[in-house]
Amino acid sequence: MEVSEVIHFTSQTLMLVMMLSMPPILAAAIVGTLVSLVQALTQIQEQTLGFVAKLIAVIVALFATASWLGSELYNFADMIFAKIPLIP
Repeated sequence: MEVSEVIHFTSQTLMLVMMLSMPPILAAAIVGTLVSLVQALTQIQEQTLGFVAKLIAVIVALFATASWLGSELYNFADMIFAKIPLIP
């Protein structure tokens, strides 16, 4: 296996990790910002509101994108395992 192939697989892996982690991170960031804005406007100082809302948003995002996450991960693993016999 050439060094360029290893670099290519490493960059693909990092890109896949970024793509797969983006939906829950975006959901948590958007919900956290909205909850913080509402708390600032209403002067509510309860810390658990933001945590619970972000937790629910992340769970919903994971359930909504679970089939896409699984298929992307499966396709990548299938590609990597197909390359294993080609290693000298």
